[in-house]
Amino acid sequence: MSNRRIFLRNMSLLTAGGLFVGNTRLTGAVNPSPVPATASKALGLQIYSLQRELYDDIPKRMRELKDMGYVNLELSGYSMGKIGNVDMMEFKKMAEDAGLKLVSSHVNPAIEGQPFLLGYTKEILPQVKEYWKTTVADHTKLGCKFLVQPMMPTVETHADADLVCEFLNEAGKICKEAGLVFGYHNHNFEFKRVVKPEDANRRAMPWEVKGDQIMDLFIAGTDASLVNFELDVYWAVRGGNDPLDYLKKFPKRIVALHIKDTAVLGQSGLLNFGNIFNQMYANGVQDFFVELEGMPDGRTQFEGVRDCAEYLQKATFVR
Repeated sequence: MSNRRIFLRNMSLLTAGGLFVGNTRLTGAVNPSPVPATASKALGLQIYSLQRELYDDIPKRMRELKDMGYVNLELSGYSMGKIGNVDMMEFKKMAEDAGLKLVSSHVNPAIEGQPFLLGYTKEILPQVKEYWKTTVADHTKLGCKFLVQPMMPTVETHADADLVCEFLNEAGKICKEAGLVFGYHNHNFEFKRVVKPEDANRRAMPWEVKGDQIMDLFIAGTDASLVNFELDVYWAVRGGNDPLDYLKKFPKRIVALHIKDTAVLGQSGLLNFGNIFNQMYANGVQDFFVELEGMPDGRTQFEGVRDCAEYLQKATFVR
């Protein structure tokens, strides 16, 4: 997972180009005016945002997050009963002592000899199911509500997408039996299009879009009672899509959001967070998690996370 996440963080991002020009649904131009910060809103944070800075002094860092207004945490770095090499129950206690709640966790399935699965085959499904059983049991102890798969294995064809959906359904079934909500988190890769063999040589008309987006195949190919989605609004935009379209089209499948920008929230002008939050609340979704991939100006991750919290605390569209 880490290699692909580092790649995502360091990749040369697409230019704004025609995707954003004149599109007031995506630009920040029409966001409501902010109000003074009160630190009274219950914000969520994906701890991946903090990188290793969190582990310098976990109790101190946790208290700082609470002071910023963060209340709900989404975990990253779970492996064999540990969070970032810290015993998971010790981590839970440090979070709760600071007034923070472990709500969600990002976990990619692994099997012996393959800590990160780049490709799925039918043969490894039993091993992956065993992995999820152990992982679900641990996250039940942590008290998490969501368990989220955050990365996509290789998908080049519709058959690949179908197989991934089979794996996701099995993970969702194991989570549901334990009382957890299973979800899938997107990056921009999921908005790549795959073409059916019979259409590969078909000449598309200028107004036609050739192929199906992988994200759409995942939504259509998974059981709605087992598999939900955590929409990363930033990566949806970078994949050439409007997150509002997905929120409106799939109000029952999207159960949480990743709130993200190029760096600190609201500074790029690429996303209209006001519209996104308004639609999120209209859908009945309450869970969202700030994620900060990196700070390009050399400041610390904690400084960036603090600025994100200040932005959301001031925003009239955040409840």
